[in-house]
Amino acid sequence: MTKRIEARFEQCRAEGRAALVTYVMAGDPDPETSLEILKSLPKAGADIVEFGLPFTDPMADGPAIQAAGLRALKVGQDTVKTLDLIRRFRAEDQDTPVILMGYFNPIYVYGVDRFLVDAKQTGVDGLIVVDLPPEEDDELCLPALKAGLAFIRLATPTTDDKRLPAVLSNTAGFVYYVSITGITGAATPDFGKVATAVERIKRHTPLPVVVGFGVKSGAHAAAVAQGADGVVVGSALIDALKSTLDAEDCATAGTIEAVTKLVKELSEGVRSVAKRAAA
Repeated sequence: MTKRIEARFEQCRAEGRAALVTYVMAGDPDPETSLEILKSLPKAGADIVEFGLPFTDPMADGPAIQAAGLRALKVGQDTVKTLDLIRRFRAEDQDTPVILMGYFNPIYVYGVDRFLVDAKQTGVDGLIVVDLPPEEDDELCLPALKAGLAFIRLATPTTDDKRLPAVLSNTAGFVYYVSITGITGAATPDFGKVATAVERIKRHTPLPVVVGFGVKSGAHAAAVAQGADGVVVGSALIDALKSTLDAEDCATAGTIEAVTKLVKELSEGVRSVAKRAAA
């Protein structure tokens, strides 16, 4: 299993803070700008980066990420090109964990065995595939684990104690807790309920628990960081990117800066919450 994810959480624990996990869509608004954004995230304060695999029919993503995927597909982004962007990112950054997040269809079309070999060779550390439940572990989860990639599962507010063991089975890297019932970026979570949910999950697993869906600001990130091991932000970064695009959805001089400015704010929010450092 790749050690980058584990090492990064160990580093954050040693520093007495939660991790910041940032999500952007591969190829949005174009491949080169997407690569430059990916490179800029760790420098702006991201501890782990999630890279979205564009897909025509996402089921968990809200309007912002759906639109980002469509912009990427419009300029020809596909799985081969996404892995190539990660390869180019790895040429400059050997330490930051990279998680590919998306849906099973593009991986299935690419070929599972081929995909896992290529993903590992390009420097991918883990996968989040939101439409594969534990009952389908033979399709991708178990082969991914065998290939040395973490398979990261989502838990939600509706994942009760009866279902939770199945969700946590074969999960590696960290557990991603979806803070709301709904799609990405749709609502602001109840931070008190989130902290309670994280405590419940942590009673069932030694893995770090990160929280996403609905975190939009440094203040939100700080609130989530009180109880979680990590904070995930995606839609807000996509919104910041979209706000800078021209009428043709092309990048402008302010595109990368808009994303990094928000990442810095989120990083400051996460780092403002002192947690007990690892012994």
